Amino acid sequence: MNVRREGWLSSGGEVSLSDVHRTVSVKKDSSRLRRALAFFGPGYLVAVGYMDPGNWATSLAGGSRFGYTLLVVALVSNIMAIVLQSLCARLAVASGRDLAQACRDAFPRPVAYGLWFLAEIAIIATDIAEVIGTAIGLNLIFGIPLELGVIVTALDVFLILYLQRLGFRWLEAFVIALLGIIAVCFAAQIALADPDWGGVLRGFAPTTEIITNPDMLYLALGILGATVMPHNLYLHSGIVQTRAYGETLEERREALRFATLDSTVALMFALLVNASILILAAAAFNGTGRTGIAELGEAHSLLAPLLGMAIAPTLFGIALLCCGINSTVTATLAGQIVMEGFLHIQLAPWLRRLITRGIAIVPAAGVTLLYGDSGTAQLLILTQVVLSLQLSFAVFPLVMFTADRRKMGELVAPMWLIGLAGLIAVVIAGLNVKMIIDFLG
Repeated sequence: MNVRREGWLSSGGEVSLSDVHRTVSVKKDSSRLRRALAFFGPGYLVAVGYMDPGNWATSLAGGSRFGYTLLVVALVSNIMAIVLQSLCARLAVASGRDLAQACRDAFPRPVAYGLWFLAEIAIIATDIAEVIGTAIGLNLIFGIPLELGVIVTALDVFLILYLQRLGFRWLEAFVIALLGIIAVCFAAQIALADPDWGGVLRGFAPTTEIITNPDMLYLALGILGATVMPHNLYLHSGIVQTRAYGETLEERREALRFATLDSTVALMFALLVNASILILAAAAFNGTGRTGIAELGEAHSLLAPLLGMAIAPTLFGIALLCCGINSTVTATLAGQIVMEGFLHIQLAPWLRRLITRGIAIVPAAGVTLLYGDSGTAQLLILTQVVLSLQLSFAVFPLVMFTADRRKMGELVAPMWLIGLAGLIAVVIAGLNVKMIIDFLG
């Protein structure tokens, strides 16, 4: 239930994701470990957004073109993500609201509608990346033409509905199982690629060239947009509330600790996958002089001759397909949270999914038909830059809310955390402004 405080204009009333709200039991009389394990899951749904097919495109392009240099961007982006997602959990536990509900309550109606529109653009951009990634995965493994694969992706709504009907824990288990498959696939590919580990370590060191080189900055922002994704901020603040934690201050403090631990560990796992994609591209492509690789299909076809193992491209395709399916689940939930929170419109999950997926299929299918693989690669990178540009419109409200004691009560974020989050928000906004200036110039 929404927490009524002086800082909020309304008492709320509606809950986030009402069909699964507080459905995962947290037994008060169980051990501390069991209570912690009850919060295990939402972080991995959030982590999915940090390794979606759009991330693959930007990481492949960055690794093939600039070697290991942009690994530091993946690391910094992940640190930003850990901080921001911890604030999402704090907002949810302290106020009982997700980020969309909080924005609707706190801002004038025109501003709230504007933020809703931008959030929808971010979700559509995310969905375009998923459509293309899943279609390419189907093409690589089963030989299904891209044009047909794009249409087939609309059927994933039935998978999501089935899993939701079984219960939210089943949905989380499905996502975590696919993440495990992705991790195994990349571990095998990295072993085959045999990267320069000294170069990998140097890649995590910052360099000013990332800021001064417009091409490198464009890809860096793409990696940032693919890592710290706007829809994930809405998603996390909603799915944390699937846990039936208590209402006392101590119970909510414990819920916040466990939820933050869950998301932090999950995002460190996401960093390993993201870094693996970039390392694989740097070792397999940049190291052999192929610096223009950005298409997922092209990367797939080149892995076998470069790594010397026929299984390498198959592992790549399986991991890509798993990423696409996983991202579908989280984008559906985020779309539901955004629409219900901002507009108070509750649509059946299948209808919401078909609307969002239908909007995404049109540009994806059009680009696929007109330009083929090369066009889809450029569209993937563009969607991630669009996400980066949208990010500030979710980050600034999140920082504002969690810094407000009237809204958050005793669980208001400490000053050091707000200072760090504020710095992250300013850096993201500044980088986006610089990219726009470079583009116009």
